[in-house]
Amino acid sequence: MKDELPVALTIAGLDPSGGAGIIADIKTFTAFSCFATAAVTSLTFQNTTGVLGAAHQTPETVRDQILPVIEDFRVAGVKTGMLPTREVIAEVARLFRETSLPAPVVDPVVRSTSGYDLIDEEALEALKIELLPLAQVVTPNIPEAERITGLRITDEEEMRRAARIIRELGPRAVLIKGGHLTDEARDLLDDGKQVRVYSAPRIETRATHGTGCTLSAAIAACLAHGLSLHEAVTRAKDFVTEAIRHAPLIGHGFHPVNPAYSIRYRWDEMNESEPQ
Repeated sequence: MKDELPVALTIAGLDPSGGAGIIADIKTFTAFSCFATAAVTSLTFQNTTGVLGAAHQTPETVRDQILPVIEDFRVAGVKTGMLPTREVIAEVARLFRETSLPAPVVDPVVRSTSGYDLIDEEALEALKIELLPLAQVVTPNIPEAERITGLRITDEEEMRRAARIIRELGPRAVLIKGGHLTDEARDLLDDGKQVRVYSAPRIETRATHGTGCTLSAAIAACLAHGLSLHEAVTRAKDFVTEAIRHAPLIGHGFHPVNPAYSIRYRWDEMNESEPQ
């Protein structure tokens, strides 16, 4: 009998253009040999050039998507993405408190790559009070960390300070992504015991749509496989780098990264091995 695939759950918004949100998460879960499940929190109207609007789900519809999944499967890893309203955030937090769901990877999605604000200040406060204390790790980028803390972040020391402030809100660990800084791509992980910095060469590209979703989903998938947080972050960062390198340069805005790059190349190899 084959080993069962770990089940991973994403609770996030739908990007119909496929570059971010639950579609990017599902591609990432699949690439990491997890069985992907999803609950939609918001139907966004967007493409690579920007977000045009959104139709948010109610707390009840979000709950009614999640409960049948966890009643049927043992979910081994969870990530949250766009949680658009205070009410949805409160309901998602309630589910983590009341069920056997594992502590989530919280990607605090507050603004799109194109600059569209995805949640208001009331929802942000609910995120800080209700959900961050339940998180295994929180993964803000620089603008998100600035909005959560009220700090201006321009270097590694300010990243360290911001991580401490966010960790004081209750999560077990904080990973601040430094891609918006001007030097090499450095991410900083503060787990309360140690601060680690993960560096990678900067890739000059417009293929950045979905990087945050892909990274957080990759971390959740690795945790679902039982890896430590440090190893999960290491593998996830390497994965995102390759997803950027292999990005299809499609769309007229910020091109989507390619979490399915490894699957694609297996397909290419299969075709090359076929008899002519």
